[in-house]
Amino acid sequence: MPHVVALYRHPVKGFTPERVDSLTVQPDGRVAGDRVLAFRFADAVAPEDRDGLDHWPKAKGLALQDFPALAALRLRFDDVARRVRIEHDGALLVEASLDEEGRRDLVEVVTGYVLASAEGRRLGRPGRLPLVLVGDGVTSRFQDRPRGYVSVHSRGSVDALGAALAVDIDDRRFRSNIVVDGVGPWTELGWTGEVRIGDLVFDAAGPIVRCLATHANPDRGVRDAKVLTTLTGSFGQDEPTLGRLLLPGTPPAGEEMWQGGVVRVGDEVRAG
Repeated sequence: MPHVVALYRHPVKGFTPERVDSLTVQPDGRVAGDRVLAFRFADAVAPEDRDGLDHWPKAKGLALQDFPALAALRLRFDDVARRVRIEHDGALLVEASLDEEGRRDLVEVVTGYVLASAEGRRLGRPGRLPLVLVGDGVTSRFQDRPRGYVSVHSRGSVDALGAALAVDIDDRRFRSNIVVDGVGPWTELGWTGEVRIGDLVFDAAGPIVRCLATHANPDRGVRDAKVLTTLTGSFGQDEPTLGRLLLPGTPPAGEEMWQGGVVRVGDEVRAG
């Protein structure tokens, strides 16, 4: 039976996902606590627009496609205390709140880490420093697209890719919110119409075209797998694709809007 085997949220865009037992999907289609913070480049937006965006393209700040070393950081976000904890190789680098002083400490440590990494020269390009930690820690608004969505892929697709690469491929490379099992490789790419996960009903949207972020090893923070060319070469895809987007479904009878709800590990998945 197709079912959910793993759930992830990503509190800070481009950083470590947190594996959880359940996810709350908001009425706008976004996951609560997902991409609520981001490290933006100094010149990413005009000063008057810094806090007015409802999405955040990867090119605006730190992201795995350009800074794979970020994957080696272990990050935890305490929703209640609004505190961010970042570790590397088992050592605590910084733990701070989201007040002015705490944001300053987080930016200082992350900047130093990235500058010392193999991609440090990229951060030193004109207009990128100083970094600014943006977001209130509550509002989920640093996704790549303006419209709210949940991302999903199947374990079968990842296993098929790993077999083609002759290496173990971790789900975390693809930064999906939901991982399902019990379906064949690439089955999710054919889903159309209604997708039901537990008690929630979504609409299947477009497949997810992947970027260089998937080349980053989620433990070591180095590019060690040619995911993109393997998807297009070994599997004959026109574009490197794995997983798909799910949008809010049709509101139930008698309701004006889709209400969202909770997805849990073990939930049954039914799709057309």
